[in-house]
Parts: sequence; C-alpha cells; structure tokens
Amino acid sequence: MDIFVCLKQVPDTNRVQVDETTGVLKRDGVSSKLNPYDLFALETALRLRERHGGTVAVGTMGPKQAEAVIREAYWMGADEGYVFSDRRLGGADVLATSYALSQAIRRAGDFDLILCGKQTTDGDTAQVGPALAEHLDIPHAAWVSHIEVDGDGVAVEQQLQSEVLTAWMPFPCLVTVEQDIHMPRLPSLKAAREVRDRPVKVLTLDAFWDTDPAHYGLSGSATQVERIFPPENDVKRETWAEGEAADRLRAMLEKIGLLKKGGGACGADRDHRAEM
Repeated sequence: MDIFVCLKQVPDTNRVQVDETTGVLKRDGVSSKLNPYDLFALETALRLRERHGGTVAVGTMGPKQAEAVIREAYWMGADEGYVFSDRRLGGADVLATSYALSQAIRRAGDFDLILCGKQTTDGDTAQVGPALAEHLDIPHAAWVSHIEVDGDGVAVEQQLQSEVLTAWMPFPCLVTVEQDIHMPRLPSLKAAREVRDRPVKVLTLDAFWDTDPAHYGLSGSATQVERIFPPENDVKRETWAEGEAADRLRAMLEKIGLLKKGGGACGADRDHRAEM
C-alpha cells in the first residue's frame, strides 16, 4: 500500500507579521515547525506501512525552507519527500491550495491512501483535506480517530462530538485524522544519520499537468482576506489589599455601570417594575 502524507510548515510563534497589501502571513525568515496535527497523520501512515507493507511519501507546499519538515519526516521513517515550491503558489486560499496540492500529488505518483492532519495551527480551517479529495475525485472522511485496512479499502471511525460514525471507503481515498489516533514517535538519531543524504524532490508549477498561473496563488483564490491581525495584548491587572478589596470592587462596578451609586445592580429596578 502506497501512502502520501500532507505536511505543512507553520510559524513557531504567535507573534506573526501580516502583509498589509495581500493579507497573508509573512513566512520568510520566521522560525517555523512542522504542523503538530500532521505528526498524527504521519504516525498513522508509518504504522499502516509496518502492518501492511508499502511506502510512505510526504509532501509540503511552501518556500525552500519547508524542506526542514521533510527532513524531520525522514527521521521518523518516511521513504521519500517532496516540496512543492513556486512563488506563483503563494497567497492561496483553501480552494487554490487544495487545487495545487491535487496537481502536485498527481505528479508525485499514484497513492492508495492520502492522510492529512485535521487542521493547521496557522489557518485552522480544517478544509484543505476534504477540498483536496474533491479535486482528486476520491472518497474522503474527516475527524477519523481509528483506521484499519479492510480488503480493497479502509474502515474508519469518525468522531462526531457525542457520536462515532463508522464508514468504509475503497482505495484510493483520503482521511484526515484526529490527534488522539496514535501518539507520534520521536525522531530517530540513527535514522537521521542514515537518511542524511536522502534527496528531497522539488516540484514547481511547471511540473503540474495544469500550468496556468491563473489557477494558483492569489489569482486562483476565490476568497480574499479583508483584514487579518494578531490579537492585541491589552490585559490589565491590579492587586488589591484584603481590607480594601470590597470597596474597590464596588467602585469599579459603579464606574463601568454595573452598579448604581449607593444602590443595587443596574437593571434591578427595571426588572422589579416590570414584575409589578
């Protein structure tokens, strides 16, 4: 069984900068890491390979520095890796990202199973996996907490809040996995030495079947970000001595209009009159 795992390099900080013109994150030169949710997808792929044989390929779309997450996947046991890197792919929304991934994966090979983490920590849309499956025209299941190979397909359990849905899908198919499906293994120092010279394949837009730049990046995006910004840190704290806490709390509540001066809570009189 041949498996492909989608990976993404995400900022390793909550202090990100945003391009005011395009509304996208500035990634160049920013400390980055492998998207944590993708580790569970990679671990699932490795365990399936151990039980059923085959290969595990990994791929990521991003700048040259994204090769680091492919190297990390090699250390964990992946067989081959791809970076889909082209400036014309930058600034893509869910639609353009998933379309670019579908084109890239088609060029990478024929795979029985495609695995994705349930979402990324920078976008949090949880939509790229299902959208990718739609572009590839293959069945898919999201929020999967258990997966088993069953004949010519997979049997999965989907965690739907208070219910668990079971389903079977034929190969090829796509699954996005929950974080409790398997505990990811640690990268191996021995494997890191063994795969030190293993190449990472780079594919640009020119390698895709569809090479029209209008279908990718900002040009191919159906949505545009109107405004994006990091949350402001405006938390204020005060320390009150035990003897003055009650008086200061009352004064604060009066100041913001939750208490009337010398009276009860604002709105209490209105409620009382309404009852009369």
